[in-house]
Order: sequence, then structure tokens, then C-alpha cells
Amino acid sequence: MFKEKPTNVASRAKTLNEAPTLRSHYDSFSIVLHWTTAVIVLLQFALAHTWGFAPKPERHLMIVAHMSFGILLAAVLAVRIAWRTTPAHQVAPADTELLELLSKAIHYLLYALLVVGAVLGFVLRWSGNEAMSFFGLLIPPPFAPFSRATHGTVGQAHDLVGWAIIAAAGGHALAALFHHYVLRDGVLMRMVTSDPDARNSYSRKR
Repeated sequence: MFKEKPTNVASRAKTLNEAPTLRSHYDSFSIVLHWTTAVIVLLQFALAHTWGFAPKPERHLMIVAHMSFGILLAAVLAVRIAWRTTPAHQVAPADTELLELLSKAIHYLLYALLVVGAVLGFVLRWSGNEAMSFFGLLIPPPFAPFSRATHGTVGQAHDLVGWAIIAAAGGHALAALFHHYVLRDGVLMRMVTSDPDARNSYSRKR
């Protein structure tokens, strides 16, 4: 049996010492950002699919609320992506390699859909030569209006992305519930509490 050269041992130890230690649970701010995103997405979807049944004054208020929360969602997304990409706030994998890969794919898909949906929301409003409203503060269009056909296409794309977000988020939620109630592995608890002891305590009870 060949002994590993001392230089290689020292080099490997140095690499391990320099490697960042991933957290075992999400921090409090990540949890707040996650659930804030979830609440706003559900609220946006509900507003978009119910204002058609409301009388004109209430409908206008619902549309303004939809735009306002859309802008807020865009801001939350920007903060969330910046926060999550910081090495200090990344967490260790909670699943096997295949499940972790699938989980990351869903997360990236959700982030992409949310970003595209937010951008399309701005473009939809501005392409119709209408200002965006953030709780009454008007943001005028920065470009010329689109043709009626192109404006309609943007509207259809925005609606389809909205449904895709709900479908992806629904699958994500079902997977989390499966982990919580079937596998009982404490994965969901990582996004409920920042206390690792609470998650470990839940896992030990299964």
C-alpha cells in the first residue's frame, strides 16, 4: 500500500480548512423573504383572477394593488436572489444527490418564472401606454407603446407565466409536504424556523 505524500496531505487539509462551511438551516431573513414571496404571489394571482367580477371602482383599486404588489415582488426577488447567492447564506443539501438536483431545478425554474413574470408585468402596462402605479405613485412608460396585437401577446404571455408560477409553486409545496408528513425528515422545518435544534428535534421524533 502506497502512503500519500506529506505534501498532498497538507494541501488537502489546507483546502478543507479554506472551504466554506454551509449552514444546516436557513437564516431568519431568508425565511421572511421566502414566505413574503409566497404570500405576494398568491395575492397577485387572486387579484388578477377576481377583479373581473368586481364593479369598476373596486376593480380599479384591485388593478392598482396588483401593480403595486408586483413592484414590491420585484424588489423582494432582487433582495432574495442577492441574499441567497452570498456564500454565508447558502445551506447544505438536504436530500440525496438526485433529489437535491431536482429540488434545485424547481427552485431555479421558480426564480426564472418570477423574474419573467415581473418583467412582463411592467412591459404589459407600459406597452399599452399606461403608467405603472405603486400605491398611487405613477411610473410613466419609458418607451413608445406597442401595437395592439403585440400588446395582446404580452398580456397572454404574462397570464401564461402566472399559471406556470402557480403550477411550479404548487409542485414545490407538495414536495415540501411530502417531506414533512411522509418522510418526516425536517426539510420543511428548515424554512419554518432558523433554529437548527427545532429541526433536529422534529427529525428525531419520526
